[in-house]
Amino acid sequence: MPWSKMDNQRQEVSQFKARLWWALLLIVLVFAGLVSRLVYLQVWQHQRYVTESDDNRQQLQAIAPTRGLIYDTNGVLLAGNRASHSLTLVPEQLVGGRRGIDKVLAELAQVVTIDKDDIKRFKRRLKQPRRPYSPVALRFQLNEREIAQITVNQHRLPGVRVVPELVRYYPLDEGFVHALGYVGRINDRELVKLDSINYSATHHVGKLGVERYYETELHGTVGHQTVETNARGRVIQVLERFEPLPGKDISLYLDAELQQNAAKLLEGKRGAIVAIDPKTGGVLAMASAPSYGANQFVTGISHANYQALRNSDDLPLFNRALRGRYPPASTVKPVIALAGIDSGIVSRKYSLWDPGFYQLTEGGRLYRDWKEGGHGQVDMHKSIVESVDTFYYAISDAMGNDPMTKYLALFGFGQVTIADQPEATKAVLPTRQWKRKNRDASWFRGDSLNLGIGQGFLSATPTQLATMTMVLANKGQWHQIRMIKAMDGKPVEKVSDIDRTNPKQPAKLALKRTSDWDRMHDAMIDVMHGKHGTARRSGANSSYKIAGKTGTAQVLGIKQDETYDAEKIAERFRDHGLFIGWAPAKDPVIVIAVIIENGGGGSSAAAPLARKLFDAHILGTKVESKGAAENDG
Repeated sequence: MPWSKMDNQRQEVSQFKARLWWALLLIVLVFAGLVSRLVYLQVWQHQRYVTESDDNRQQLQAIAPTRGLIYDTNGVLLAGNRASHSLTLVPEQLVGGRRGIDKVLAELAQVVTIDKDDIKRFKRRLKQPRRPYSPVALRFQLNEREIAQITVNQHRLPGVRVVPELVRYYPLDEGFVHALGYVGRINDRELVKLDSINYSATHHVGKLGVERYYETELHGTVGHQTVETNARGRVIQVLERFEPLPGKDISLYLDAELQQNAAKLLEGKRGAIVAIDPKTGGVLAMASAPSYGANQFVTGISHANYQALRNSDDLPLFNRALRGRYPPASTVKPVIALAGIDSGIVSRKYSLWDPGFYQLTEGGRLYRDWKEGGHGQVDMHKSIVESVDTFYYAISDAMGNDPMTKYLALFGFGQVTIADQPEATKAVLPTRQWKRKNRDASWFRGDSLNLGIGQGFLSATPTQLATMTMVLANKGQWHQIRMIKAMDGKPVEKVSDIDRTNPKQPAKLALKRTSDWDRMHDAMIDVMHGKHGTARRSGANSSYKIAGKTGTAQVLGIKQDETYDAEKIAERFRDHGLFIGWAPAKDPVIVIAVIIENGGGGSSAAAPLARKLFDAHILGTKVESKGAAENDG
């Protein structure tokens, strides 16, 4: 028994030692593994984990540049920037990450007002490409109370930030949007086209007009900074910062006071006024009515307000000055008369007897003059002064399509004449080829008669009419029509100086006899100041001479055996009133084109407005919104 007990003790000691050695070996192996792993991480993978650590500790943040300012010709601020605060979310820092967004939005809705449109736009922005840890805007333009409420509750809302920023602001809002355009939030379609790096911190982009055309110059160049953050993403310090380059400031030819006067004259009407400096081609005023405020679009117009604008019968969103296509009516008669005389098809001394109508064939259709009974014997001078349709029926029948469209093109018809308004349209200059392509028909003599009085297929924008007026006033001299005057204080002679694709500017229109310009100017002066001029009431008692031409564009066709009675016609089908002119007549400083939709005759609806604008610009008189009426001609 003693020996057996002793053997068991030896066996137990032996087993214990074996287990000890195995345990020691295991410890050594584990320790060796730990050491080797430590060496691997600290030596071989050192740079990788230092980088990852820095990435967790440091963030690269884009810094939006300050958008350039826009001034009028006298230094009045038209588009500036003002401080605003936005409510943003950093998805990576929210409780639950992206999965917790809906819960955070629900909690935020208890703190500040958040509507369905805000959430819808936020989720759309969330899907757009962005840098990690960059904030996504939920709401703009928080007031002080909302900022305070978010700040008080921020301890339970990690990842929610109030971010200060500069947003666009238009101090002279009403009446300017159709000339300046506006900036609005970047949408998905624009995001694809924009430089993702340069716009990484920018929420807004130029949508229309000058703001859109000069977006590159106005936006500037993005900056960035490297910041150190704590575990909750709060910025501890800025480690490195590269300042953004602000956008360039732009000065326009636009005269803010004249623009306001033009907008006031159009109150309660549908129409447009365009004024140009004939010595430079600079746009002094460009008003379209009805209009709307641009500031509401900067941070996002509500769906209800946008639908109200969009569905309005008066089309306030439509830029009539640049895109409205109107029959120019009698305002083209100076060009048609010059075309007939300069081409040699019509003699300078040509005259006819006007019985009040014109016929292509005996017993055929009567092309009626506006004055029943006619004007008697009519020459070129009288045809302009009294706006005699019959005279132009005759000479346009003699010319046909080609000479008329050739000269109309030389005055700017059928082309975009303004360089830096991307929404401008060419309207329609109806050549033989145009009619074949668009109407699948030949050109008829009756088409020429309609073209000769500015009706039929011919259409023009108010900007084109102002361009034509400038060329008439300058006796054929063209200038590039444009908004921009200077950039960062340096004059811009041509828009092409800042590398843009511009409309082709026709060469100077040189007539065979320069005296024909003088004859036309004299006739247009008598339109305003002659005894029988169609706009004599608008030119009366003026301390300076005005040259002008009225027009009445027919909207509704009148049958042969009917007469026009505005009282019996729905307002939307009444004639448009037009006027073109310049002042002073011998040394013009301003040319104006006016169109009033469904306003009646040009002498009663449009010419009085132009006279008030002439007086305001030349004499500094105060503009009243209501104009006096006068008889049509």
